[in-house]
Amino acid sequence: MKQKKGFVLRNVCGENVIVGEGIETIDFGKLISLNESAAYLWQKAGELGDFTAEQLADKLQEEYEVSAEQALTDVKRIVSEWQKVGIVE
Repeated sequence: MKQKKGFVLRNVCGENVIVGEGIETIDFGKLISLNESAAYLWQKAGELGDFTAEQLADKLQEEYEVSAEQALTDVKRIVSEWQKVGIVE
């Protein structure tokens, strides 16, 4: 999967948020707030281009002290949320 074009991570008033920029996201009209680890995963997903939950779980383990099982569970949950709001495909 990959991030949809036009969605970027911004820091707004101290909060990490994903916002839609450009004509491709004109119907989006939402701000998606992310905690520190979710923002880290969004950045890593962007660096990878096409990514899998397993790749992001590996990245999460590299940055945070978390077990492989917990990392994969957490990544699957956040990616599922990203899919529900339509910011990854």
